[in-house]
Amino acid sequence: MKAKNNFVFIVLQIVAWIIFVGLCIEAGALLVNFAFSIFKPEVVGNLYEKMDLSALYNSSHWVFYGMYSFVLILSILKCILFYIVIDLLLKLDLEKPFNTFVSTKITRLSNMTFAIGLVSFIGREVGKNWQHRGYEIEPLNKFFVDSQAFILMAAVLYVIALIFKKGVELQSENEFTI
Repeated sequence: MKAKNNFVFIVLQIVAWIIFVGLCIEAGALLVNFAFSIFKPEVVGNLYEKMDLSALYNSSHWVFYGMYSFVLILSILKCILFYIVIDLLLKLDLEKPFNTFVSTKITRLSNMTFAIGLVSFIGREVGKNWQHRGYEIEPLNKFFVDSQAFILMAAVLYVIALIFKKGVELQSENEFTI
């Protein structure tokens, strides 16, 4: 049974690293797109996602910076989220899973997931507002589609964090009485 658990954790670590690296590459590519869309917009059509937002930039610099800020913040928060997942998976002890480290990490995962959901929701609503005012926000909408899923996942992770916190208390009580 222990070998099977180790195999599953190794696979989870590999998957988490692959997702983390992919999210870091995406964040870097979006940052490069942002820089090129300001300084050399004719090249943007050849870059990541081919997000040519030059019309938005030309119509309003503030709307462009604001909406792109939402996208960049989301991509960075997702990188941080998976960094926390990797840290948790690397240091998780299955022999004694109820410890303060795990409880703290799961709470941070919950907070980070909620932040991603909240920023995504606000970005989507702000984008809808700008779209109603005639700005072309359509290429950015794909970054804001999963806000409800992240908020729900944050709630579930929060409940799990509370369970782990209570488990830490019970385990320390048990060790103290023995």
